[in-house]
Amino acid sequence: MPHAITHILVPLLLVSVFRDFYIKKRSKKDFSLHYVLIAGLAGITPDIDIIIRQLQGYTHILLIPIIFLFLFFIFRKADIKAKICNIGRHKLKLSLIFLMFSIGTFIHIFLDSMIWAPSQIFSPFFSFEFGLNIVKNLSLVNQDNLMAILDGSFFIIWLAYLELKHKISDFI
Repeated sequence: MPHAITHILVPLLLVSVFRDFYIKKRSKKDFSLHYVLIAGLAGITPDIDIIIRQLQGYTHILLIPIIFLFLFFIFRKADIKAKICNIGRHKLKLSLIFLMFSIGTFIHIFLDSMIWAPSQIFSPFFSFEFGLNIVKNLSLVNQDNLMAILDGSFFIIWLAYLELKHKISDFI
């Protein structure tokens, strides 16, 4: 499966690009960079089944991002601010946190099924497997090398994007 860095960087990159190019300047304060970070961290959450073996396979089904999307639509009308730990002071909306979790978990499931192995993403309703298993014909060593190359590539893309869009070298 793709390494943790790939699972974090892909949703982080996609949500960041969405934030920077599709959201108008005055709305950017409503969609803070904290949401981008949450989407990136949500991209790794389906792998909690590595730690908690009882969840084996249940965290990699489409029902999880659909539940988060459903919660987004429920809480969107309520306009509830998150009061979790120190998050409350940033005025993050609970609905958008659920949306970021939906996006992050969906991208994780998509990456796993496309790159690593077909998975039963419609479980427990259907046993249909979805995916390409791009690395199936590679040796184990080459599979690990490909995953490391993906990690490095996404990291370089992320750094280049930060430099081009946000001029991070000005802060160094």
